[in-house]
Amino acid sequence: MMSMGTVLFSGVFDLSWWQLILVALGLTHVTIVGVTVFLHRCQTHRALDLHPVMSHFFRFWLWMTTGMATREWVAIHRKHHAKCETPDDPHSPQVLGINRVLWGGVFLYVKESHKPETMERYGYGTPDDWLEHHLYSRYVLLGLTLTGVIDVVLFGIVPGVLILVTQIAWIPFWAAGVINGVGHFFGYRSWPVADASTNMFPWGILIGGEELHNNHHAFPSSARLSYKWYEFDIGWLYIRIMELLGLAHVKRVAPVPRFVEPKVLADLATLQAVLVNRYDVLARFASDTRSVGPGEHDRVQAMRGELAALWGRSSAPQEQIVRQLQAWCERAEASGVAALAAFSRRLRSYA
Repeated sequence: MMSMGTVLFSGVFDLSWWQLILVALGLTHVTIVGVTVFLHRCQTHRALDLHPVMSHFFRFWLWMTTGMATREWVAIHRKHHAKCETPDDPHSPQVLGINRVLWGGVFLYVKESHKPETMERYGYGTPDDWLEHHLYSRYVLLGLTLTGVIDVVLFGIVPGVLILVTQIAWIPFWAAGVINGVGHFFGYRSWPVADASTNMFPWGILIGGEELHNNHHAFPSSARLSYKWYEFDIGWLYIRIMELLGLAHVKRVAPVPRFVEPKVLADLATLQAVLVNRYDVLARFASDTRSVGPGEHDRVQAMRGELAALWGRSSAPQEQIVRQLQAWCERAEASGVAALAAFSRRLRSYA
């Protein structure tokens, strides 16, 4: 006859406590990969295409471990980008406060998911097949229930329940709380984007690469979230492996600036290169002009504003914007500020 301890703590696999921790971390990591690769980079931003086998695997896994609907997740995240750091942002810590987003992010997600206008406007292009209508969206709790049963059978009642709770809580805390909260509050910024996004840590492992959140907001349609030489995006590693196996196709990555000898005059090719690399342009501008004196600071900031305004004039004829870029370079080099003159030469070298 089995003892009560055997019933409570033993399943098909009789694992030690540290082995159970490794199992829980492994299972939750697969869920994180599903969120960052499938929901975020593939479905929301179309940065890559996944083979149907991988897409169906991630949809099934996320249904089993999170109960999240693809359309809801995609719609809420797209709205976040469209309304970032405004009262319409579903989860901005700059508006709602860091504690509310960090600890209550899942409730903000659920609240937004109940808004039909959000789903209608931002949820387009997501799976709309038989499985979505008759299983994943219809029986949301069934997947979590099946996962709980499997965990209990494999690992025992107590370990199985603890692993299930970990699986259920992992995404609400790390994705809805940490990424949406800390990722817009603490960390370093590589790119001067208009929102408050930050890179939480240069090595994106625990949350699948999503730690590099400022990089993502600078280049939202990039399949790779790492950019600097010291940054690591484990999600990108998985994408490259899937690509090598024919299970993924990368469509876009963040641009890498190219430079040539400075042109005498900025031309259309220079303008196009500056527009594509505009965040790199602003980051280098800040770096190159960091040491200007107090008397030059206001002039430098005014020139920065004029430069940034160039890519806000997309409706103007390109020839007109080229002339404005040329005029900016002329003013920078005639300003008497050595840092501005040097940066103008750098600007004319973008290719």
